[in-house]
Amino acid sequence: MIDRYAPPDLRALWSDEARVELWLQVELAVCQARADLGEIAPPEMAALKRATPPSLTRLRELEAEQGHDLAAFVSAVQEQLGPEGRLLHLGLTSQDVVDTTLALQLRRVAEILAQDLARLDQALADLALRHRGTPMMGRTHGMHAEPLTFGFVMANHLDELRRAAERLRAATAEVVVGKVSGTVGTHATVSPEVERLALAGLGLPAAAITTQVVARDRHAFFLCALALVGASCERLATTLRHLQRTEVGEVEEPFAARQKGSSAMPHKRNPIRLEQVCGLSRLLRGWAVAGLEDVALWHERDISHSSVERVALPDATMALGHMVRTLTSVLGGLEVDREAMLANVERRGGLARSQQVLLALLGRGQQREEAYRLVQRLAHEADHEGGDFRAGCLASPELSRLLTAADIEEALALDRYLGGIDASFHRLGLLPATSDEAGDPPAQGKS
Repeated sequence: MIDRYAPPDLRALWSDEARVELWLQVELAVCQARADLGEIAPPEMAALKRATPPSLTRLRELEAEQGHDLAAFVSAVQEQLGPEGRLLHLGLTSQDVVDTTLALQLRRVAEILAQDLARLDQALADLALRHRGTPMMGRTHGMHAEPLTFGFVMANHLDELRRAAERLRAATAEVVVGKVSGTVGTHATVSPEVERLALAGLGLPAAAITTQVVARDRHAFFLCALALVGASCERLATTLRHLQRTEVGEVEEPFAARQKGSSAMPHKRNPIRLEQVCGLSRLLRGWAVAGLEDVALWHERDISHSSVERVALPDATMALGHMVRTLTSVLGGLEVDREAMLANVERRGGLARSQQVLLALLGRGQQREEAYRLVQRLAHEADHEGGDFRAGCLASPELSRLLTAADIEEALALDRYLGGIDASFHRLGLLPATSDEAGDPPAQGKS
């Protein structure tokens, strides 16, 4: 991943230096397990423990000659050890070390991503609560539908994000397993007891059964879970991008004092960070597909998955970390124009509240088709002839035969659309289960 989208803490976990340190940690864990079982003498184990991660320069020299990175690593460590070096990598295959190391890396990466997602969760929850009573237009097909609140919209995204985070937790539990079972997984050269002790020392569960590798459906699930988190982030970013469009003008992502939105047009304040989130989500979906392609390896293993994982797993986790942190930052500084939101709600005299007028007519006994056509005509007159829906309803002789002016005003009251919103906040745990608080009153200005 290029530096632009690579959080430094995640990049460090995927660095060559970090990988080599973990390779040595795994090798020594296996040696310690053998020592615990009496297969390696204490003086020999003490000598093995003096090994240090070899330099990347030496590793690259040996890899250029041997054509195998893990074999080069074993040779480089054995150079330090003398006679005891023969006990390193004893009975192991490369993937015993590589797959177990990958599990250790993914465990730590997933811990960091979980922390990032918790911060995004909090930012969304805060925004949802702050604006749970801020009226705005709900939109379907990109068109005005009926009023809701900005907080309700954010709460909906929060609910989705929590499901995505839970999927990532489940996928992490599946992928964070080790294996020390030999060339085809049968423990022919390394006992199950050595595997148990070695992995226990590393804090990893053992895969129940393996070939030469841990099955790649686990890694595919993990990449798909990352992609689903990314898709949820993208949906949120897309919502906010639409609300920032000039014609809508209801929110703006943070914009620094000396920031430039365009090299040519000084007036521009583009949602570039939200657009970045959407773009990176496309990459996550591509890596998920690559992970699915890795599942069907030949027999007990081929190497076609290796080149994919060297790119897909580091880059996908770094990209998602960048996306989540970017979204959290945007939400923390998001400008919400409550006046613009309310103006859209009140457009054409509350035009988008037509359903309540329809329901009022049905409640007075009018047939649905007749009532629908009457309200539809009044709505179209207001929308396409520059009129006012409320005024049109109050002036309509057809409506007045069944509804009083007070009935019409009651039908068009905004509270009729917002009164049930707190139920969803209770279900999400954003409000106490016993709370009977009403939504906040409509507010003005920006926040």
